[in-house]
Amino acid sequence: MNVPALPSLRGFFRVLTGSSSVRESARRQTRLEALLGRDTEPAPISFEQSRALAGKSVLVTGAGGSIGSEVCRRLLYYGPAHLILVEMSEAALYEIDLELRELQRGASGCEIIPLIGDVRNEDTRRRIFENYDVHVVFHCAAYKHVPMMELNPNEAVLNNVQGTVEFASSARDAGVDRFVLISTDKAVRPISIMGATKRIAELYVQGLALATDTRFLTVRFGNVMGSSGSVIPLFQRQIESGGPVTVTHPGVERYFMTVAEAANLVIQAGVMHDSGEMFVLDMGRPVRIDELAREMISASGKRIGRDIRIEYIGLRPGEKLTEELTSQSEVLEQTPNARIRRIKSNAPALPELRQAISELVQVARSGNRAAIDACIRRIVPEYDPGHGRLHGRTHSQSLSPESSATG
Repeated sequence: MNVPALPSLRGFFRVLTGSSSVRESARRQTRLEALLGRDTEPAPISFEQSRALAGKSVLVTGAGGSIGSEVCRRLLYYGPAHLILVEMSEAALYEIDLELRELQRGASGCEIIPLIGDVRNEDTRRRIFENYDVHVVFHCAAYKHVPMMELNPNEAVLNNVQGTVEFASSARDAGVDRFVLISTDKAVRPISIMGATKRIAELYVQGLALATDTRFLTVRFGNVMGSSGSVIPLFQRQIESGGPVTVTHPGVERYFMTVAEAANLVIQAGVMHDSGEMFVLDMGRPVRIDELAREMISASGKRIGRDIRIEYIGLRPGEKLTEELTSQSEVLEQTPNARIRRIKSNAPALPELRQAISELVQVARSGNRAAIDACIRRIVPEYDPGHGRLHGRTHSQSLSPESSATG
């Protein structure tokens, strides 16, 4: 892949994270598109579609996170009457609340309502839906870091499964018009606990859509460039400290999207389509992480193998060499938006799924990993956690500076 060197590492990083410099610089936009192999400019929703948001009460869970905060920023432009920010982290909530108020300084209309709370807490949910007439929910709250969730499987289940089930059910009971779940490509044939819990959340929302007037939709993401815990800020820190830059495996590759693309996809799905549907962005070809590391080192003005070495540390538990956007039982279809694909699949039987999830949540509270895995496999038969842990051992290696140098 031949991408022109960028003027600085920080400039390169700003391009990848989708910050304001991307919008201000066509040159940087072109280089980002060269890296990803596609146009990354998000298409705005139409005036007709924006009516689903204008003058409405819109709620975002995980509002202080990378995706949730960008969704909030973009929602302001569509004129909701109320923007309700639900977030567990006081610091993250403070930052996004302050930023949104600055963004709309001098403008009238949208009331920003910051709420500290855990979506699993029944009292929190009751207060939200009793005090606010919520029309649209964007459920961005989740634990997403694969290796961390391998170490904390019970919390992955309680937050990603129980949290989604209870908040989605409360939204349905409150008569919310639309509920959009944020998911991940790691939910496809999962080998990680994080991916498996997100797959269960997908199934529950899909099943719930058949039993209610609330329109439930799901959006699957690839990796979001520059999001919290993603590889790009990690590489940036490693380069600035003199290396080494750690890559799990020379062949590992991932689908990437910018934060702006991710937020736009969430909003597009929330206003365009019918209940029970699942969507994914056309993300083009996957990006090889080794190539990304080399581009970032070169962009910093450093020489690979001399100034900065690349160290291959092996796939970690729960990680794959490559990710998939759909499983063999799912079919991709076109939508009116050329950049968004619809995923067609069969909805589960909700009563049986509810019972299985209830058992999983009870087991998760015990913290027994083997029992958690067994319960998950009853819901997601393709879940293969042993495969993930085997990968982590099989490919572990460390290469010397000389072996990672390029001429």
